Amino acid sequence: QEQLVESGGGLVQAGGSLRLSCTASGRTFSNTAMGWFRQAPGKEREFVAGISWNILDTGYADSVKGRFTILRDTAKNTLYLLMNSLKPEDTAVYYCALRIRSGGWYSTSGYYDYWGQGTQVTVSS
Repeated sequence: QEQLVESGGGLVQAGGSLRLSCTASGRTFSNTAMGWFRQAPGKEREFVAGISWNILDTGYADSVKGRFTILRDTAKNTLYLLMNSLKPEDTAVYYCALRIRSGGWYSTSGYYDYWGQGTQVTVSS
């Protein structure tokens, strides 16, 4: 059974930075695509960023492009989301997700098989 544990959330002022981490356990991490999603109060869960199993392909939501970077360290079984120039509208619970089937990342949550518990990010104005 795969388990994903996120960390790194917190309270930051607008314009600040945070680094989220997601550590996977339970299976081989290297052959899986992964993604970050977020959900703000009263809103649907939305795609933030994705990375393919071979790290060669990444994708971002338009709202975070140029500000966020998704990275993965296969040796550490860890996925990262580097968030810069944070805005109040980035406030949400952030979730990492793992897709066990081969292939690339997807921006639709239904394509992912395992999810972390989420970590809160709050950006004050």
